[in-house]
Amino acid sequence: MMLNPITFVDDLKAAGINFFAGVPDSLLKDVCACMQATLPSSAHIITANEGNAVAMAMGHYVATGRCGLVYLQNSGLGNVVNPLMSLADKEVYSIPMVLMIGWRGEPDIKDEPQHVKQGRVTPAMLDAMEIPYAIVGNDSDATAIIADMVGRAIAEQKPTALLIRKDSFSSYALPKVEEPYPLRREEAIQKVAQLAGDSTVIVATTGHTSRELYEHRVNSGAVAPMDFLTVGGMGHTSSIALGIALARPNQFVICLDGDGSALMHLGMFPIIGTQAPSNFLHVLLNNGAHDSVGGQPTVGFATNFQAIAQASGYKAAYLADSPALIEALMEEARKGPLPALLEIRVKKGARKDLGRPKSTPLQNRDGLMKKLCLD
Repeated sequence: MMLNPITFVDDLKAAGINFFAGVPDSLLKDVCACMQATLPSSAHIITANEGNAVAMAMGHYVATGRCGLVYLQNSGLGNVVNPLMSLADKEVYSIPMVLMIGWRGEPDIKDEPQHVKQGRVTPAMLDAMEIPYAIVGNDSDATAIIADMVGRAIAEQKPTALLIRKDSFSSYALPKVEEPYPLRREEAIQKVAQLAGDSTVIVATTGHTSRELYEHRVNSGAVAPMDFLTVGGMGHTSSIALGIALARPNQFVICLDGDGSALMHLGMFPIIGTQAPSNFLHVLLNNGAHDSVGGQPTVGFATNFQAIAQASGYKAAYLADSPALIEALMEEARKGPLPALLEIRVKKGARKDLGRPKSTPLQNRDGLMKKLCLD
């Protein structure tokens, strides 16, 4: 029997938690949807990155004396090590909080390549940080485990963790909302790829974006496209793209980013602007959602990415919401000056039959390196 998200959230509240912050994860999507639908906006914050959530939980405790919950995918542990160890740790500020971690790549559970090692080392990482944890599955006594981990965090004045296994929660759907933009992300990606041409490097962000670009290449019969599929490491797409652009100044590079990814490490905007690569186009697909992990909202539609880009030193910034505008604005951007931002507003959602890359990350890397290093 699977865990009921409503009961799970109620158990957290009954244990004394009244503040929730984090970055959505596909394994936690149902309980995250429940939080989004049932908690007041001041009590539930979807943060730009996981470290932000730890820091907010610290602030909440300092202001109220109450333990907060921080949720994340285990890939986000890298973003929380520093604030957990150098701030929240018992030997520093001694801040109690509970981490709720989606355990992608759990050993003996089939998962994508980018999750395998992370899943294998997750328990060891928690052990190394001296963070007590309990594993939660669909048959667990979640009420007792939650009470124990919250109680231990408070009694010992330190972070504890709930390590959530795959398929632990029953379904909880977010309420349907009217999509403000009609363009599908997949259609936008296809248009950008077609206009980019075969000699352009496209660095695509993680999740549905890389999958949709890969499937477009397969369906269009593309031979050895110059794509880098950033299958993990959310938020680092623009950094990878900048590294390529600076190393190969005669090579046109498109960063195919997402709103959640861009927000996670927004500090790259002024780095790109300051470096001012004249071969760099930043295409930002904005659907106002963490679409690949459940559709929970970002602040993408409330953020003026064009103003941020221009204030950061980008030479131009554009906004499109149709194939015709994408074509016109990409042509204008290519004429320069660069770097430039092209924000494309799209709607949430992906095809249910959307496939995954058949090539391995190493094959992807080696294919692009051969084109870049030997051509």
